[in-house]
Amino acid sequence: MENLEKDWFAKGLIDFEYKKYILLDYISKVSNRFAQTQLYPFLADLIFHYKNLEGVRKSGAALREAFPKEISKADFITLKLKYRQLIEDDAVMAEIESIIDYAIPVIQQSLEDGTEIFDFVESQCEIVPIGVTPLYRKEGYLFITQPPESVTQLYRFKFSLIQSNDQMNHGLETEHIEEIPKSGFLTYENIKINLIKKYQDLPNPAAYLILSKMKFPLAATLVPVAKRLFIRHLSAA
Repeated sequence: MENLEKDWFAKGLIDFEYKKYILLDYISKVSNRFAQTQLYPFLADLIFHYKNLEGVRKSGAALREAFPKEISKADFITLKLKYRQLIEDDAVMAEIESIIDYAIPVIQQSLEDGTEIFDFVESQCEIVPIGVTPLYRKEGYLFITQPPESVTQLYRFKFSLIQSNDQMNHGLETEHIEEIPKSGFLTYENIKINLIKKYQDLPNPAAYLILSKMKFPLAATLVPVAKRLFIRHLSAA
């Protein structure tokens, strides 16, 4: 099982040993991905499931909402559907709580393993400005490459603030432009100049290179790690 459903712990057969098998099978597959240094989407999934289970454990109402529902009556006048809970058995609720109590530390350990890999990959990356950096740095180009630097991934980026739950968070929109085969005759500065000529709506763009010292899976690891690193870099600038 590559993925866990949001309500895996409360869906279908409610049995501790069965749910334990489902969870450990999922964690085993995630661990195999981590062993290949493939972080995403697995690390993000672990974060979701960990936070989801913690939230459910802290809220009895949320726990009951996690149970599947079935239509018990349709109100055709108001077009509203009324639902009834399939499960209201205290013994079943206790079984669910046992499953959650078991699952949280198991997922947490896997999450820590993934975070350790994430931190290592990030430690192998450095950010280098390309050419002269303008005062306006919220839009421009991001180059991502790794040994042997034979290919460079080019992205256009836009850095912004996003309001979420009464908080302001930094956001990064990226658009993959192209993949450039690189040789000794084509420097990163040359690539930036070519981009300025090609995309004239950004006449004086900020441009950054994120260079990894080691080779990692591009889409599953290097690119998402590089983008997170880049957000922090721009936030501190």
